[in-house]
Amino acid sequence: MAIKRPKPEEIVVKLRQVEVLMGQGMPRIDAIRQIGVTEQTYYRWKKKYGGMGTEQLKELKRLQKENERLRRAVLDLTLDKLILSEAAKGNF
Repeated sequence: MAIKRPKPEEIVVKLRQVEVLMGQGMPRIDAIRQIGVTEQTYYRWKKKYGGMGTEQLKELKRLQKENERLRRAVLDLTLDKLILSEAAKGNF
């Protein structure tokens, strides 16, 4: 059975759960275990998504999609330029 990876929204919710549990006096390690992840995963998530709200998360996704679209456009234009330069040299 494949391991289901949590979506960024779910990760933000789990990070908030740890903060709430720690606020109630639970040790950090126990709070991390409570949400069902390893310490390493928690700290990696905290580094990437720590302090991020849902609006910021949506903006991050939008910017990542736009970045990917722009990368593809640059790649296509670069390829077209190379093809045209080869055709201009007569090496086709």
